[in-house]
Amino acid sequence: MAKQVELSNGRNWTSKKAATEHFREMLARYNNGDVVTDFNDHSDLAALLERYDMLIGDGPPKIGPGIERFERRLNKGEGWSSSGFWVVRVDGTATDFSYPNAVAGNPRPESQEFYDACHNAVARDLLAMKQNQFDRFADADGHLQCDVTGDLISYGEAHLAHGNPPFGAIVNGFRQSKGWHSALPSGLLAQSGDAQLSTSFSSGGDARDFKNYHHSVAVMRIVSKVRPTGSATMVSTIKRPLRFK
Repeated sequence: MAKQVELSNGRNWTSKKAATEHFREMLARYNNGDVVTDFNDHSDLAALLERYDMLIGDGPPKIGPGIERFERRLNKGEGWSSSGFWVVRVDGTATDFSYPNAVAGNPRPESQEFYDACHNAVARDLLAMKQNQFDRFADADGHLQCDVTGDLISYGEAHLAHGNPPFGAIVNGFRQSKGWHSALPSGLLAQSGDAQLSTSFSSGGDARDFKNYHHSVAVMRIVSKVRPTGSATMVSTIKRPLRFK
């Protein structure tokens, strides 16, 4: 049964899907850099932010000392970008928040936060490896061969993917090697802060430990972001297995 979503400003929807679509359409009405000027939009976002702080916030409240305005901004990370809502507070500070997470109202499981911290620890190195492969081996048109289909692909069409072991297995292997079988140590992961778009390790030492573990076992390959059709020919071996060490 669909769960109704009710906000403190009186707005309600019959399902989380309907509420998420409402805020998705709202985001689409603005461009990156725009201030949310519509009164009703501002009211809905303020009530949604209250829901975020009440249900899923794991650090200082996103609302802080009070809301000055909302904006649509472009969020950027290592190898990705997406548009989202930001709140600018009355003291001039600002931070992002996820409207899908706020609508869902479900705290992210600790295992997912740990996975994200591990990925963030190696994200820069993954981008550097991908760039290095194209710099060294791309043809005159800037293309490399996909290690799955053999098709020629450009940098924008390519993804640096883990072979065996997959990334999830590497994360689990690292956790086991640390003895964190049943629970993660308190304080291992950084609490969410302003403009912190994803979870990271609190300690640079833990991030380095995972990076070293990952680089010792990871096997990478260049693959197309576009899924092959049923008639695509799959290459039988990886011609260019990439290792960090």
